Amino acid sequence: MDKLKAYLIGFLAVLMAVAAGIVWYGGWKLLLQVVLTLGFLGVTLMLLFFTGLTFYAESWKYGTILAIFTAISGYGLYLSATWQKLNVVAGIIVFFIAIVAFGIWYISEPDLSLADRFRSAEKLERMGKYKAAARKYEKAGNYLKAAEMYEKLGWMESAAWAYEKAEKYERAAEIYEGLYEKEKDTYYLKEAHEYWKKAGNMERAAKALERYAEEEPWFWEDVAKLYEELGNEEKAREAWEKALEYYTKEAQEEGVFWEDVGTIARKLGMEELAKEAYQKFLEYCLKEAEEDPMWWKHVAEAYDYLGEREKAEEARKKYEEYRQKIMKANEETSKFPGEDGGQSN
Repeated sequence: MDKLKAYLIGFLAVLMAVAAGIVWYGGWKLLLQVVLTLGFLGVTLMLLFFTGLTFYAESWKYGTILAIFTAISGYGLYLSATWQKLNVVAGIIVFFIAIVAFGIWYISEPDLSLADRFRSAEKLERMGKYKAAARKYEKAGNYLKAAEMYEKLGWMESAAWAYEKAEKYERAAEIYEGLYEKEKDTYYLKEAHEYWKKAGNMERAAKALERYAEEEPWFWEDVAKLYEELGNEEKAREAWEKALEYYTKEAQEEGVFWEDVGTIARKLGMEELAKEAYQKFLEYCLKEAEEDPMWWKHVAEAYDYLGEREKAEEARKKYEEYRQKIMKANEETSKFPGEDGGQSN
């Protein structure tokens, strides 16, 4: 049993013992009086705090409303403590329950006016109150109609969200493509790609991702793989060539990308370029291994690419030696005194 659960059980046991003591001393009537008094005391103090805070913020309207509620709660506290006019006490309790229920109901639809809350979504739509109608349709789970309302408002991202909830992924994708044409923000193309995929239209998904890669070129590899899945070898090759161009530029700045250059070049049948790229990748890895022996693993991979099996095996042995050394060091630092079976002096 954890401490929190133990404390909770202990608190409940003490509470029940106190309640039993009150009943034994003064009966159930006294217990009810104590409960009501403490309840009204808590509510009154809470309302008093928020009333003061609201007046401090110079919100006179809400401060006045809270002050009235505080006075009502205070009156309920007085009546409970003195045990008189119990019918009034009951009325105050019902009043506060009604206020809380009304507050929850009101907060559930914060954008609607009081009158609109009692109108149907269809009537609000006929009245041209599309925002209120959309909220009503959403609450009823009619996301398709909600999406139509958002489109009439020109709230296209909200419409796309609603179409997604309605599982109309094609329309959501079309909206995001339209938003890209308007805003020129590549985020919308990425979203369009995802929704075309959900719709099962992989051809349109590939086209959207291709347009995205034109501005975010590190996605050309994903475009190529998608066209390969579609069996479009021509488009796949075009994408791989653009991915090769991108990785070549990156590799000139950061040598680790020569591995990607080599892999794509080999895929495209450019064996000379692949060999040259893997050689540069090897040189980069050897240089890194001088500072960090972890890189011997990648040195081995580079030698494998170049077909130099013996050197690859030597590099793997160096990596394994380094790995074993690290594991041994970790074991030694994690041991507590006396774990080896010896006695500490």
